[in-house]
Amino acid sequence: MADYKAPLRDMRFVLNEVFEVAKLWAELPALAETVDAETVEAILEEAGKVTSKSIAPLSRAADEEGCHWADGAVTTPAGFPQAYQTYAEGGWVGVGGDPTYGGMGMPKAVSAQVEEMVNSASLSFGLYPMLTAGACLSINAHASEELKAAYLPNMYAGVWAGSMCLTEPHAGTDLGIIRTKAEPQADGSYKVSGTKIFITGGEHDLTENIIHLVLAKLPDAPAGPKGISLFLVPKFMVNADGSLGARNPATCGSIEHKMGIQASATCVMNFDEAVGYLVGEPNKGLAAMFTMMNYERLGVGIQGLASGERSYQNAIEYARDRLQSRSPTGAQNKDKVADPIIVHPDVRRMLLTMKASNEGGRAFSTYVAMQLDTAKFSEDATTRKRAEDLVALLTPVAKAFLTDLGLETTVHGQQIFGGHGYIREWGQEQLVRDVRITQIYEGTNGIQALDLVGRKIVGSGGAFYKLFADEIRHFTATASADLAEFTKPLNDAVGTLDDLTAWLLDRAKNNPNEIGAASVEYLQAFGYTAYAYMWALMAKAAFGKEAQDDFYASKLGTARFYFARLLPRIHSLSASVKAGSESLFLLDAGQF
Repeated sequence: MADYKAPLRDMRFVLNEVFEVAKLWAELPALAETVDAETVEAILEEAGKVTSKSIAPLSRAADEEGCHWADGAVTTPAGFPQAYQTYAEGGWVGVGGDPTYGGMGMPKAVSAQVEEMVNSASLSFGLYPMLTAGACLSINAHASEELKAAYLPNMYAGVWAGSMCLTEPHAGTDLGIIRTKAEPQADGSYKVSGTKIFITGGEHDLTENIIHLVLAKLPDAPAGPKGISLFLVPKFMVNADGSLGARNPATCGSIEHKMGIQASATCVMNFDEAVGYLVGEPNKGLAAMFTMMNYERLGVGIQGLASGERSYQNAIEYARDRLQSRSPTGAQNKDKVADPIIVHPDVRRMLLTMKASNEGGRAFSTYVAMQLDTAKFSEDATTRKRAEDLVALLTPVAKAFLTDLGLETTVHGQQIFGGHGYIREWGQEQLVRDVRITQIYEGTNGIQALDLVGRKIVGSGGAFYKLFADEIRHFTATASADLAEFTKPLNDAVGTLDDLTAWLLDRAKNNPNEIGAASVEYLQAFGYTAYAYMWALMAKAAFGKEAQDDFYASKLGTARFYFARLLPRIHSLSASVKAGSESLFLLDAGQF
């Protein structure tokens, strides 16, 4: 496997040249004091070093070794505890954390780049700090001042980790039917009892304590999702002076044997009257969880992008070096026995699909991150509301589309290696196995598509969609005539999506099956159109600079490829949507 190199040049391009993020930060008083372009430059450089030097070299061996479970204890692969300590000491766990409790206070647009780097280095490793950061978000937004002061500093510092305990053996997406119980105690605490499955980082040896956020039901809770509360349940009790006390009966009963992410401990967690503390209000646990859900779902999308980036770096190195056959137009390397495979049109098709998907995904995830920052920090109510609506609309797209393309790009990378792509030592097959989970967890991509179409498109009567479509139209209407090769097809794509959205809004009125039947293909069509907007923005930032720097020439060439070869996919997707739900219900269950 090629050595991982953090794509810092492209990250700087997206942040500084495409989106000019420093302008946004200067407008948000909460960020203006803590972040500027120079600070961010230094942060990204350091993150690039720690991920490429300390974490990336562990990925292959850690996949082979996996995690070990014995008598309730989990041991992570060789090198992980040391690497985690290095990562934590650099402050990386708390990069987006609240400075009041020792976090770095960086906006999501910055922490998104750090997330990409750590997940490219090792998706398994990246899950541990990601879950901790997610737990911190919920605690910081909803917990009492006492709980925040007691838990957040050590979690941001990486001395303690966090986990999110939602899923139960009988309840995944449908959290309204969970059975875990919480009994109130005289001292204000609760006794939490139940079993949770698929708990990432539920038990490990990376930190001295693990803080579980557990969804459970109070004795008098109403039925369904309105009866769920959130509890903070530490692995070890925390004494008044901050030292660790007795072991809490929150234990790991086993770890899962999985397709990929072998070095990430996926635990069955048993809570046997474990002491917990209420986070937020009773029966409002889902709202507290959803505080972090938008961040986590964007984070999972970034995992798809990160895997695609690693696959591309491996594949491009191999395609330049591997000699096989001659170019269709005649020998390119006459002094060698064959030409490098990068001369072949089909190899270029795969490489460019990967490059266009990765760079489009990096721009799109940064764009969504900026909306999250605006929604969190803007002091203008109208601006904040617009950003919140865009986050609601785009989060399911970011999660599902980036991870769908993540699988496509890792498979393309594997294919370029031929037989070697199927062999473990080259590392490409690991990326395919690892990225596959990203389409499933944090709400499967089918669920994301339902969320997009059902809740966000139909649920808002098309209002959320209009915000985004209007923004794109404003861009195409005000762009210079020099950019017509990008703005015209972008306009046409938005027209196609407008038509599709109107069709769906109309059909959904009379047939409840239409939303579920159309949702996945609609999300895909939306994703390709959103990426076209990103590529038009990137083309604008690169235009006219191609002669002075190969980076810009490469950017424009990739933009042209995207519009020529990838954006047209929306037409077949649109045809599938408009085929409606009827053909899905021609067979009864016994006829399948």
